[in-house]
Amino acid sequence: MRLAAVALPLLLIAPAFWNGYPLLQWDTGGYLARWYEGYLVPSRSTVFGLYLHYGENFGFWINLAVQSLATLWLLQLTLRVLGLMQTFRFVAISLLLILSTALPWLASMLLTDIFAGLSILSLFLLIIGASRISVLEKISLFVFTAFAAATHSATLGVLLGLCAAGWMARRLLGRRLPIAGLAQASLTIVAGGLMLISANHALSGKWAWTPGGTGVAFGRMMQDGIVTRFLNDRCPRENFKLCPYRNELPATADEFLWGHSMFNTLGRFEGMNDEMGTIVVQSLAAYPAWQAEAALRAIGQQLLHVATGEGTSGWIPHTYGIIERYIPTQVAAMREARQQQWGLDFSYLNWLHVPVALLSMLGLLVLLGRALAHRKLDDLTLLAATMTLALLGNAFICGIISGPHDRYGARMVWVATFVVLMALFRLFGDDEREDDSSTAA
Repeated sequence: MRLAAVALPLLLIAPAFWNGYPLLQWDTGGYLARWYEGYLVPSRSTVFGLYLHYGENFGFWINLAVQSLATLWLLQLTLRVLGLMQTFRFVAISLLLILSTALPWLASMLLTDIFAGLSILSLFLLIIGASRISVLEKISLFVFTAFAAATHSATLGVLLGLCAAGWMARRLLGRRLPIAGLAQASLTIVAGGLMLISANHALSGKWAWTPGGTGVAFGRMMQDGIVTRFLNDRCPRENFKLCPYRNELPATADEFLWGHSMFNTLGRFEGMNDEMGTIVVQSLAAYPAWQAEAALRAIGQQLLHVATGEGTSGWIPHTYGIIERYIPTQVAAMREARQQQWGLDFSYLNWLHVPVALLSMLGLLVLLGRALAHRKLDDLTLLAATMTLALLGNAFICGIISGPHDRYGARMVWVATFVVLMALFRLFGDDEREDDSSTAA
């Protein structure tokens, strides 16, 4: 166990050691700049920016240490609460996750994504683990979940949806979903929101939520062709800023929002927020069937977009520029990393990661089907149901608002693999037994 206690945290961030520097992503620079620039930027949490800022003097390795240790803590705590904790099992499951999923790449990266999946586990443990965890563990889970919710609006949205589903399911499941646990979990959403608003005020002087929701949704609608249709229908009689460009809109939301498009010419978010919000709202009313069809297609596509490494390449000039401008002491180490030498290629990894992720989601359905067939619900099945809802909620929020991206799927689906591995180890282990708290459905 002592060897595992030393080796596992290091293996979990092995990609960063191999790289020679924490992995960076296109969005990393936007978070890093929050401390220095003093204003709010769409979709860039000031809470996560502060978290990164306090790791700067350590080359951000302290951030990776936090992410690695938090991951292993939640994995072992989940096993313990579900009555499945054995040293060999914990080590074996951890190693399988490291080898077959995006988990070590997420833990090695300066990005919010690692907290998306971990927050599902922490929320679940707060709800169902009341009698099996200590007061200190409850406090730690509460703080961790609130922080995770504050790091990204999509993560907060998924957690909020799970809490809502828990309250609705309580009438059916009764004591399996304790009121105290649901209340504590729900309060983490409130605490996370307050944490974000407070950080926004501390850095920008504004009591405001992180901006950007309508702009990102606009990009997805533009990508689906809805914005072009709307402008062609309205521009003869309404004077939108985008009217002169309605036949020149980029093919993708990423090109429009983050490339060299007319979005820059028209003032980016500051100059276009009101118009984009108007188009989003009015197009929802104008083309409801088209919007519904596009939304369902986006959800389905997002569930299948699970490849590792999207946005983590050698071409991230904004992040490089932010580090060079504000953290010059990190430039030399950053430039020497394999990533900055174009030494990253995720294609071979995804030959394994993508099938494992898709099979894991299928495995969740098998677990739920088996529980339904046997009319029994134990805690592991309840976790499988929670993870299924989380994946659907994530696909709904990210797919509909931002459009399908592999990054959004990869940051969540490794938890499904964790659940399936627990089920397999229990099935073939020497302690196969039904959970004492199982009840007839």
